[in-house]
Amino acid sequence: MVKSPGTEDYTRRSLLANGLGLTPPMGWNSWNHFRCNLDEKLIRETADAMVSKGLAALGYKYINLDDCWAELNRDSQGNLVPKGSTFPSGIKALADYVHSKGLKLGIYSDAGTQTCSKTMPGSLGHEEQDAKTFASWGVDYLKYDNCNNNNISPKERYPIMSKALLNSGRSIFFSLCEWGEEDPATWAKEVGNSWRTTGDIDDSWSSMTSRADMNDKWASYAGPGGWNDPDMLEVGNGGMTTTEYRSHFSIWALAKAPLLIGCDIRSMDGATFQLLSNAEVIAVNQDKLGVQGNKVKTYGDLEVWAGPLSGKRVAVALWNRGSSTATITAYWSDVGLPSTAVVNARDLWAHSTEKSVKGQNSAAVDAHDSKMYVLTPQ
Repeated sequence: MVKSPGTEDYTRRSLLANGLGLTPPMGWNSWNHFRCNLDEKLIRETADAMVSKGLAALGYKYINLDDCWAELNRDSQGNLVPKGSTFPSGIKALADYVHSKGLKLGIYSDAGTQTCSKTMPGSLGHEEQDAKTFASWGVDYLKYDNCNNNNISPKERYPIMSKALLNSGRSIFFSLCEWGEEDPATWAKEVGNSWRTTGDIDDSWSSMTSRADMNDKWASYAGPGGWNDPDMLEVGNGGMTTTEYRSHFSIWALAKAPLLIGCDIRSMDGATFQLLSNAEVIAVNQDKLGVQGNKVKTYGDLEVWAGPLSGKRVAVALWNRGSSTATITAYWSDVGLPSTAVVNARDLWAHSTEKSVKGQNSAAVDAHDSKMYVLTPQ
């Protein structure tokens, strides 16, 4: 039985001993847009853009390298070696640069013999050594993938790296990426700060919506220190419409998912920036109560998602997954408000407030779009 988040016992039992991830992580990761085409220039320029465009000030702190950053072979001492052609200055210098911007650096490895790209070694059997290496470089975050794993259960492989990171002398956010294969929501709280509940996302409406649904069933297991991860954001990569990306960002925020930008922020357009920089939507994701919102009502393709926030407030998303404009209604009984509640309804995308709303909140929502609200009892 999962105790309700916010109780002292729940928090004490579920927090990984590194004390990180009290709210979902926010930042950027190289994979969705760049795949294996990353180098130190890209990472530095992304850190620069994160600050200059104002995203860092909104909470986007992690600049995360994904696969393909290391040489194919370890050195004579068995250490991972940054790829000479793409990271000639090394990772420590890169971490120093990112830290100088007030940001944090993330890195990637795999709980197997090689990473998923097979262009660099995995950390299976080298956990202690690699964790110490990452710590010595000043790394703040590790995404730990699941390829080439010798058919050993993730429940065996992931705790080894978790302990190694805790013993590394540095606080490192631990992101489990075992693709939801062995229901990590049920066991990963003591192991990591987030755990993937799904296979990889791609930049399409069908992939995004299915990730949201797969992640939703585990909502009760998330809380401060440990979050469900339906995979990184595709906002701005071009495979969906701005409307669809608004739904993507809204539902990820409401579901307390990590908000890891996956596009090229150096050249993102205004519409992309407007979505990713909505401080009111981000505030829902980062709310200190830390309760994952979930799907509370479905009317065919019309959905109501909701979850509690601090201060007795409620976050609500009205999501139209159908092909034409429709009116969606959230009734107080479905979103956890007393039937007699009178609320101020703040529209987080229109930045407008409707006062003294009773009983229900209705809106016409365009095809594939979402409306998002915070309801504050008067």
